[in-house]
Amino acid sequence: MTEERPGATKAVDSVLAALADPTRRQLLDLLAAQGEATATTLSGRLPISRQAVVKHLAVLDAAGLVSGGRVGREMRYAVRPAALDATARWMASLAAYWDRRLANIKRVAEAAERDPSSPHPE
Repeated sequence: MTEERPGATKAVDSVLAALADPTRRQLLDLLAAQGEATATTLSGRLPISRQAVVKHLAVLDAAGLVSGGRVGREMRYAVRPAALDATARWMASLAAYWDRRLANIKRVAEAAERDPSSPHPE
C-alpha cells in the first residue's frame, strides 16, 4: 500500500498514539500558539494538574512532537513539527492510494454502465 522505512512505521504509530488523546492535542495547540511554555503555564490553561501535563508532555516528547529544554530552573517545551510532518506525508500517501483505487472502481463501473454486455473484471 505505502512504502515506508521500518523505523518510520514505529514513528508514525507513536505519533498517532500520542495524538489519540484530546488533552495532548490541546497541549500541542497551546504550544503552537505560544511558541514555548512551561508545564505550569500549560496547566493553568487546562482543567488538569501540572503533574498530568508533565505526563502528557512526556508522551508527546517520546513521539517526537515536543522537546523540552531547561532555561534556568524552568523546563520549557516547544513543538517539534518533523514527526507531525512525517505522519502527514504517510497519511497523504495512504489517501493517494485509496484515491487511485476508488478512481479505478469508478472507471470500471462507468464502463459497465456504458456497455452492460461487456464482461466484468474480477
